[in-house]
Amino acid sequence: MLKRILAGVAVLLVIAAALFFIFAPGYVERALNPLRMPPEGWPVSPQAQALHDRLVIGDWHSDALLWDRDILDRADRGHTDVPRLLEGNVAVQVFTTVTKSPRGQNYDQNSAGAPDNITPLFMGQLRPVRSWFSLRERALVQAEALNRAATDAPDRLRLIRTRADLQAVLDARAGGQRVLGAILGSEGAHPLEGDIANLDVLYDAGFRLLGLTHFFDNELGGSLHGEGGTGAGLTDFGRQVVDGMIQRGMVIDLAHASPLMVQDVLAIPDARPILSHTGIHGHCGSARNLDDDLVRRIAARGGVIGIGFWSDVVCGGTPAHIAEGILAAIRLVGEDHVSLGSDYDGSVGVPFDAAHLAALTQALLDEGLTEGQIAKVMGGNMIRHLSETLPEG
Repeated sequence: MLKRILAGVAVLLVIAAALFFIFAPGYVERALNPLRMPPEGWPVSPQAQALHDRLVIGDWHSDALLWDRDILDRADRGHTDVPRLLEGNVAVQVFTTVTKSPRGQNYDQNSAGAPDNITPLFMGQLRPVRSWFSLRERALVQAEALNRAATDAPDRLRLIRTRADLQAVLDARAGGQRVLGAILGSEGAHPLEGDIANLDVLYDAGFRLLGLTHFFDNELGGSLHGEGGTGAGLTDFGRQVVDGMIQRGMVIDLAHASPLMVQDVLAIPDARPILSHTGIHGHCGSARNLDDDLVRRIAARGGVIGIGFWSDVVCGGTPAHIAEGILAAIRLVGEDHVSLGSDYDGSVGVPFDAAHLAALTQALLDEGLTEGQIAKVMGGNMIRHLSETLPEG
């Protein structure tokens, strides 16, 4: 009798565990990545839709790889996957790998030693054990997922490693093929684990964009949200990494960098960094947004500024608020240096997913931007920067 009871308990535990691993990750993603769009969608005029369909669109930031779902399949949660990106006429999407975020993270101050949110998420998703306790392996596992998707569906998804790859995607789309170009990036360079040899490991895995920091200080220097207040500058290791990225044709992303780190990177003659996902502080005074003067200096060095889609950086939750943030960026740095940096799937709420991106084109028209300006912001400026920065191939 006892054996039967124990066996029954064991079966119930197995069932409970199976249900947890099947349903819990999806529940977490739905909670952290809400879609705040009206059931009927945002109104888009025929004129705006026609313009949207003619655009070459690029976005600097999606964290979809974090959530362990097949990006080739249309999901009922989150903000991006290949079907929705293609439906929204996106030509180039940067998919960033997230490897560590401190428990209770905020925009003011975080400790690198705080308990990590991503470790239990990876365990709960049953990701490979090698990724549970190594930030490098955690990045590589997400990279492998993107590479695998591109291998499985080359007619819909191509990994961009070089300028030639980028041009091939643009040519294919100009010829009528519905294909998405994917660029692999990292949300912070802590997967290097303090070893410069790992820069080659990430490069060989396909990484072409690295944010130097995320929500905490790391071996490269200070975060905008780290322990040092205004933050430490670039360390000697950080300078070594930036030099290595320039030599390899990798995009330097300062989205979460401290003011001192930004200044140190700008002091490197050949550096042309970007801000991948942000807002304009003078327009929306969030602690997440870098000081306007530093944003101007990044643009003056040939960088572009990706405006985010979530309320913390544009101070509102509608397409009109995002368009207002973009207009503020144009006024600050000029129309040739503004781009899209959605932060899709990045534990933020947004007013539309990738499939409904035409709502932003409508909002930009409503703000009075010309079709030429809209073409630059929606993708032209990003494509230009990539074509000037990526390795030639």
